[in-house]
Amino acid sequence: MIFIKKVKKTNAARILDNLKIPYEVKSYEVDEDDLSAVHVAETMGLEIATIFKTLVARGDKTGVIMAVINGADEVDLKSLAKTSGNKSVEMVALKELQPLTGYIRGGCSPLGAKKNYPVYLDSKAIKQEKISISAGVRGEQLILSPADLVKATKATVSEIVKKTKL
Repeated sequence: MIFIKKVKKTNAARILDNLKIPYEVKSYEVDEDDLSAVHVAETMGLEIATIFKTLVARGDKTGVIMAVINGADEVDLKSLAKTSGNKSVEMVALKELQPLTGYIRGGCSPLGAKKNYPVYLDSKAIKQEKISISAGVRGEQLILSPADLVKATKATVSEIVKKTKL
């Protein structure tokens, strides 16, 4: 007898369905000791350039915001502050992540959070045909076009990562 695991749709996937935005769901084995985007890319057999992580920050003027950046990059808080109309931005404490968004570390999506926070997408995403973001749970990624992510989240696209010294 063959058993097929029924995957429960996440809020993020339902939002894309409602907007009639095409996407693909990919599952991967979660390593509780390594939740990094680099590890996700390796596990899924995808290029790190296509994996984007969602970070949650708080601006001094706007309050909570989300930054979606490449998994190998580090957010530039000064650039994020400028882009989001804040004087300063700081990352929210890990203990605040779930109460604010409904998501846990390693499963935070820019779609389907408890509130529709402003989303800022790093401009590197636009250079990719498809990008991978969290589906809202650990172990699942949504693959979609960057333009469709912008459409779904009403994201502002800007350079918000630290420049590499290469």
